[in-house]
Amino acid sequence: MTSPAAPRIVVTRGLPAATLRPLRDLGEVWISPHDRPLTSPELHEAVRGASAIVTMLTDRIDGDVLDAAGPSLRIVANTAVGYDNLDLTAFAHRGVLATNTPGVLIDATADLTMALLLTVTRRVAEGDRLIRSGTAWSWDISFMLGAGLQGKRIGIVGMGRIGRAVATRAAAFGMEVAYLARRPHTDPPDGAPLTLPELLATSDIVSLHCPLTAETHHLIDADALAAMKPGSFLVNTARGPIVDETALARALADGTIAGAALDVYEHEPEVHPDLRELDNVVLAPHLGSATVETRTRMAELAVENVRAVLTGAGPVTPIDLPVGSG
Repeated sequence: MTSPAAPRIVVTRGLPAATLRPLRDLGEVWISPHDRPLTSPELHEAVRGASAIVTMLTDRIDGDVLDAAGPSLRIVANTAVGYDNLDLTAFAHRGVLATNTPGVLIDATADLTMALLLTVTRRVAEGDRLIRSGTAWSWDISFMLGAGLQGKRIGIVGMGRIGRAVATRAAAFGMEVAYLARRPHTDPPDGAPLTLPELLATSDIVSLHCPLTAETHHLIDADALAAMKPGSFLVNTARGPIVDETALARALADGTIAGAALDVYEHEPEVHPDLRELDNVVLAPHLGSATVETRTRMAELAVENVRAVLTGAGPVTPIDLPVGSG
C-alpha cells in the first residue's frame, strides 16, 4: 500500500503501460485520462503537489505551472529531445531539474527525413492523390517527372546527431553533403562547412535539424527562401517555427522553390491553409520519432530520469539550465 508520504508523479498523457511500472513502485501515479493535451487550467490542477511531472512536447511548462506544482516538485521529464516547450529560466529560479530524451530518436527521425525527401522530389504523394481520385492517366516519357538525388547537394542546417545521421543516409544515395553547424566540431563530419547564405544558394535540398531558439525562429523566412537555389526543395523535421509558413506558402505557389516536405508546423497542430492547397508540398503529422521502438524508448528514458531523481541519484539526461538564474 502506498505510503501517504510517497511522491506524487503526474503523467500528462498516456505512455506505454509497461513503461509506467517503475513509476508505480515509487509512489502515486496520476495519468491524464484525456487523449489530447491538457488545457492550461487542467495542467495547473493536475500538477498540484507533484514531485515529478512527465511531460510531452505539447505541454508548455513555465513558471506558473511550476508554482502550481509547489515546493515538492523536483523534476520535469520531457518526453522529447527538443525542449523549447520548457521555460528553463523558470526552472533555474525554482531549483527544479529538467530532462529530455536525446539519442533515442536519431535513426527514426533521419529515416523519416529521407522518406519525406524522396516523397517530395519524386512526387509520390501527388501520384497517390492522382490514383485515389480516379483521374484517368497513362504513362508517357514526360509523365510526373521528379528530381533525382544522385550528384545533388543536400545542405543540412544543424549538424548534430540527427543531422549527421541524415548526412550518412544522403551520402548513400550519392548526394554531396554540405552543412551549417552552430559550433565548431571536435570531430568534423564529412562534407563542406558553409555559411547559411552559401548553403542556401548552392544546395538542391535544404534539410533542417537545428533546435528552436530565439536565433532560429523564422530562420527560413521570405529572404532565405528567395536566396535558395532555383528548383530546390526544403525539408523540415526539426521544429515548425524555424520556418515562416506564410512565406513558404508564397514561395511554393510562385515557384521560388520547387517543393517542401514538412513534419512540423509553426502553430502545430494547425497548418497554414495555403499549404494544404498546394501539390508541391508533402505534409506529415509530426511522425519523426513515430516508430514503436523509438516512442517506447523515449517513454522509458523519461521514466528512468524520474526514477533516478526520486531515488536520490542524478538525472540520466539532464538539460543544462541557464547559469546565474538560480
